[in-house]
Amino acid sequence: MTREAILTGEQPMDDGDRDLRPQTIHQMVGQRSVYERMKIAVDAAIKREDPLGHILFDGPPGLGKTTFALCLPREMGVNVQLTSGAALQAPKDLVPYLTNADSRSVLFIDEIHRLPKAVEEYLYTAMEDFRIDIVHGEGTNARTLNLWIKPFTLIGATTRAGMLSAPLRDRFQIREHLDFYTLAELTEIVRRSSEKLSVEIDDVAASEIARRSRGTPRVANNLLRWVRDYATSKADGVVNLKITQAALEMAGIDQRGLDRQDRKYLETLVRVFGGGPAGVEAIAHTMNTATDTLADEVEPFLLRTEMVVRTPRGRVVTAKTYEHLQITPHAAATEEEEYPLFSEDSED
Repeated sequence: MTREAILTGEQPMDDGDRDLRPQTIHQMVGQRSVYERMKIAVDAAIKREDPLGHILFDGPPGLGKTTFALCLPREMGVNVQLTSGAALQAPKDLVPYLTNADSRSVLFIDEIHRLPKAVEEYLYTAMEDFRIDIVHGEGTNARTLNLWIKPFTLIGATTRAGMLSAPLRDRFQIREHLDFYTLAELTEIVRRSSEKLSVEIDDVAASEIARRSRGTPRVANNLLRWVRDYATSKADGVVNLKITQAALEMAGIDQRGLDRQDRKYLETLVRVFGGGPAGVEAIAHTMNTATDTLADEVEPFLLRTEMVVRTPRGRVVTAKTYEHLQITPHAAATEEEEYPLFSEDSED
């Protein structure tokens, strides 16, 4: 890797599948409203020769927060430094990034909601006044040195914007929420990624991969890589609809994009709990799975696709679940009646 690549935070462009990310915001597919606003912000900053305002991107994983954060410095023609909230455990960990920042450069903090409180508060003056306070010495001999830093842009990315404190959120002049992609947008992303991977794929196969990608480009690219491997091993490397369906069936990805664990969750809720309501801990124990895994990885997609709803009493499946699993609600209710939890003559 060259010294320039290290300074700018860019990865070398190798052949193959090293990097499927767009290199400029103009190459990005989807998120058009965000794109239009970012385009105006970049154009205005370049004309004024000012740094971009601090930007916060939030949204589910895999929707392009990091891609936006890396494309914007390229548009501005400035350097970018990359770090994550978990890596900054104390204010002293943040100081090198701030003191080494060039004028108008970008500091990108991924998963910014994981910043400790002390580091978060240390950012306040840096973001507003471009100044940091360094304490020299200890006890009564301690002295505070005010160090002025060059104007920079902080770009934060988070999957949990609600975990950021209000004072930190308010210091971002631009806040953008990234939403899920449409089928047409994902199909175009699959086509472009297949060109970068040198994969020959027809439009129907690209649409099939996009349909099972949960509205997320990262999932679409991962599925495309798997289908490419399957086609290379089982066929002549050409990806068509038949090859795509066979590959995704082997991977356990059904037509709605549900994987094996998703279906196991739904089947457990229907078979064991009669369709609900049931608490997530009870479901996790029955599946022998960690509760966090269900809450963070499985349930969000099922809730978004309206296959499960949360009620005050617990999780309940919807009619879409019975239709997808090809189970009648009456059969599930009958099974629950055959195995009551308490007999009628049980004592309190």
